[in-house]
Amino acid sequence: MYKVSKYPHGTFSWADTSSTDTAASRQFYMGLFGWGIVDIPIGEGMTYSMFQHQGENVAALSEATPEAREQNIPSHWSCYVTVDDVDAILPLATENGATIIFGPMDVFDSGRMAFIMDPTGAALGLWQARNHIGAGIVNTVGAMCWNELLTRDADAAKTFYGAVFGWKYFTDENGYILIQNRGRNNGAMMQIDESMGDMPSVWQPYFTVADIDESIGKATELGGTIIIPKTVAPGAGHFAYLNDPAGAFFYIIQLIQAEPWEE
Repeated sequence: MYKVSKYPHGTFSWADTSSTDTAASRQFYMGLFGWGIVDIPIGEGMTYSMFQHQGENVAALSEATPEAREQNIPSHWSCYVTVDDVDAILPLATENGATIIFGPMDVFDSGRMAFIMDPTGAALGLWQARNHIGAGIVNTVGAMCWNELLTRDADAAKTFYGAVFGWKYFTDENGYILIQNRGRNNGAMMQIDESMGDMPSVWQPYFTVADIDESIGKATELGGTIIIPKTVAPGAGHFAYLNDPAGAFFYIIQLIQAEPWEE
């Protein structure tokens, strides 16, 4: 089953995109994934737009803040990990080398959150759920299925997240570092190499599609850019790395077999 009612501590649960062109982003993702959308006013003329699929929240879109625009922060996706207590985990994160970007703060009655930057420079959201648990469905077509860290220092990242979340790791023959949380797969890490140029450390989401070739074609028609074309993910399926019309990077993947969520 793909329906989720609760995420355990240390589990990826949500992703949202901050866009410098929300109109283009809305059209692109609704067209690519067939998502619906519900706009939620959050004050000061700002809107948090929930993407929905099969009647469940699957991801979200917000407009880049004035501060982000002033700092020339490009459109991007952010990934979130559920924690039992945001306030309690922040000292542990900073003791292990993280920087608090903002928070902790309450998000109405939805939950409590903070954003940190890990010691390798990757930003990550921490989410303490109340009325909003995160994605209502995962690991099925049209929903998030994976989260991946591209990092300039994989060893430092492993040490940090192991200390903060208790994550365990398994490195395959290709150097791909699988993350395990409480006995189940929970994303992965990759060391940035010379072929990736000056890419900064970053967490990014994967979304499942039914047909990778069809989705690549559709993404291109909708104004997206294919950065990495259809590529084999050994044992998992085929993926592609995309850039949306507003400039945010993300992955799509056609899985050999989706992994149902087991609560």
